[in-house]
Amino acid sequence: MRILMVLTSHDRLGDTGRKTGFWLEEFAAPYYVFRDAGVALMLASVKGGQPPVDPKSDLPENQTPAMTRFKADPVAQRELASTVPLADMRSDDFDAVFYPGGHGPMWDLADNPDSIALIESFYNSGKPVAAVCHAPAALHRVTYRGDPIVKGKRVTGFTNDEEEEVGLTHVVPFLVEDELKRLGGRFEKVPNWQSFAITDGRLITGQNPASSTAGAQALLKLLSDMQSPARGSSAA
Repeated sequence: MRILMVLTSHDRLGDTGRKTGFWLEEFAAPYYVFRDAGVALMLASVKGGQPPVDPKSDLPENQTPAMTRFKADPVAQRELASTVPLADMRSDDFDAVFYPGGHGPMWDLADNPDSIALIESFYNSGKPVAAVCHAPAALHRVTYRGDPIVKGKRVTGFTNDEEEEVGLTHVVPFLVEDELKRLGGRFEKVPNWQSFAITDGRLITGQNPASSTAGAQALLKLLSDMQSPARGSSAA
């Protein structure tokens, strides 16, 4: 089983003068879910090389076991430091793609033509697409059979209430919840900061950082189900 993880290369939080990037837990937790399952994993980012970590995600109050494990894992650290450029990736080489969040993707993945083409290529070839927290923003220009990929789908992502709680409602280019609804997604959510992931056909979305483990586990389950002769891979 081969999974591609796509990370942001954007490190500026709008015009605030503050740093952003990917949320460390949203990389570390899925990374070990996949690694422990024996998945062949490739890490890519928009620019390649070391993607920027959102400094807030590494504050003491945000530490998790997966992050602790990552910090003691030189192999994982080397892999993260040498991500391949997104433009070099092809869906033919993988079984699925997973997008960790953090605020960075709102700027450099939401309208990125390489990312849009890659997601469409995965989906058009019958392969799953997963995105967690702010990363569903990367879906907002993606289409499937002429419609937004999320149209009519049960989806989730970082909620308006969660964005309000972190004080960035007027900093982000758009609100993930509002945009997924505007595109025809059937948006669902649970109370702030609780784990919640949805699988609808071949699309998996997770609400927030706490949902990154569940999102990765859902992707593994979907891939397993699709590889079962009884289930096939025809779900849209």
